Amino acid sequence: MVKRKKRVSIGRCFSYIVLILASLIIIFPILFIVFTSFKTDSEYVSTTAFQLPQSFLNFENYYNAFTSGRFLQAFKNSVILVVVGSLGNVLLGSMTAYCLGRFDFKFRDSLKLLYVVAAAVPGTTLQVSIYMLLKKFGLTGTMIAPILLYLSTDIVQIWIYLQYIDKISVSLDESAMLDGASYYRIFISIIFPLLTPATATVLILKSVAIYNDMFVQYLYMMGDKMRTVSTALQTFAGVSTNLQNTLSAAIIIVMLPTVIIFLLMQKKIFSGIVMGSVKE
Repeated sequence: MVKRKKRVSIGRCFSYIVLILASLIIIFPILFIVFTSFKTDSEYVSTTAFQLPQSFLNFENYYNAFTSGRFLQAFKNSVILVVVGSLGNVLLGSMTAYCLGRFDFKFRDSLKLLYVVAAAVPGTTLQVSIYMLLKKFGLTGTMIAPILLYLSTDIVQIWIYLQYIDKISVSLDESAMLDGASYYRIFISIIFPLLTPATATVLILKSVAIYNDMFVQYLYMMGDKMRTVSTALQTFAGVSTNLQNTLSAAIIIVMLPTVIIFLLMQKKIFSGIVMGSVKE
């Protein structure tokens, strides 16, 4: 019994050490960015990375970052991408999961497997062919190209929706069909409202993913008017050291919306994922 307790305590201590190290790896870069964003040019050159700034009320870097980065237009474009992409993704994803979960048709299992295989293939390896295809349709340089890519369903959202759909009794569908309801009516009036927890989880995860995505937006949206919050950070990417404090302020501006969303919605995010992964 004593040896077992010692093993448990040693294992717990090791877990705590790993968690502390992982937390420090995440926290230190954030502290560096926060401290740097409040430093003047001379402070940044003369102080160390984690040395506190003289004043946390120096918002000049934030003003310069917001104006020179044209974040007002960038936020507008990002909001359009997030709203259209996430809402459309939720609608298509829930419909796809409803068909895969409720209907028994040929090659259904093969179709599920295709989603798993597609998730295993890195998206960047397919961008050459996707870019050439969208270019032929004249969609590059517009918002339509990234929106079409964001509308595509993925295995994560389908899996979350499938687990919730499996918990919904099939008798509800049968009762609605006896009353003359169509499949479309059943989905809109019965299934989709019961998928609210899963929808909240998928909506938040997809919105944050679209908001933080730089690769697709930089590749398909060209020009100052097409700038988003992620691509706006490239305005401050240079070799000049006096841009680092302004760049840090711009990073904080970009991070704030996602941090606020996670702080307010973390319970719904994790509860939706956990509940969606448990099958009764």
